[in-house]
Amino acid sequence: MSRINLNQYQTLVFDCDGVLLNSNKIKTQAFYDVAKVYSHEPAQKLKDYHLQNGGISRHKKFEYLLTSILKKPIETQELSELLTNFSKEVKKGLLTCEIAKNIKELRKKTKNSTWLVVSGGDQSELREVFKKRGLEGHFDGGIFGSPDDKDTILINEIDRFNIKGKSLFLGDSLYDYQAATKAKMDFVFLSRWSDVPNLKEKFIGRDFLDLSELCNIT
Repeated sequence: MSRINLNQYQTLVFDCDGVLLNSNKIKTQAFYDVAKVYSHEPAQKLKDYHLQNGGISRHKKFEYLLTSILKKPIETQELSELLTNFSKEVKKGLLTCEIAKNIKELRKKTKNSTWLVVSGGDQSELREVFKKRGLEGHFDGGIFGSPDDKDTILINEIDRFNIKGKSLFLGDSLYDYQAATKAKMDFVFLSRWSDVPNLKEKFIGRDFLDLSELCNIT
């Protein structure tokens, strides 16, 4: 594992689940619980799909449930109910789950950089949770989420010059890495709370357990 000088970056982009909040297990269980109204098998398939596609928005995952697992057309009301039920299941957990250690210390060490959250989570939900948990003020570049996907958000914020200069994405999934690569950003994999720890092999030399470890060695 190599040292990283975070002060070389003008912009730091953070995923939320598994990076800033220990919330991956909460969301994984919520996908199953919401879909189990269709019986165990579809719910388990959705849960498996979620684990295989970390970082993709809940909208796309529930659309996959309806079209690919249940083999039915998407009805706006049904999709809306699934998303609403999922949000209710998740919100309580996001307000109580563990927060990454040393966020304040890391912010002080990178005081000249712009910080953003770019997540697959619902944008309004994220902003509410971050405000209530006292995290909002760290992210001067903004807090972004679905319905836009990460690729779209990164493109938009680069075009707005909100993401500028040498930039680093801190994530915990293959999709995070792919999105960072498309946006021509450096990437660090944080493995402690990741749903896919076997990915660590892919990120030799740029993998860390969590923000606390990253903060301590920079």
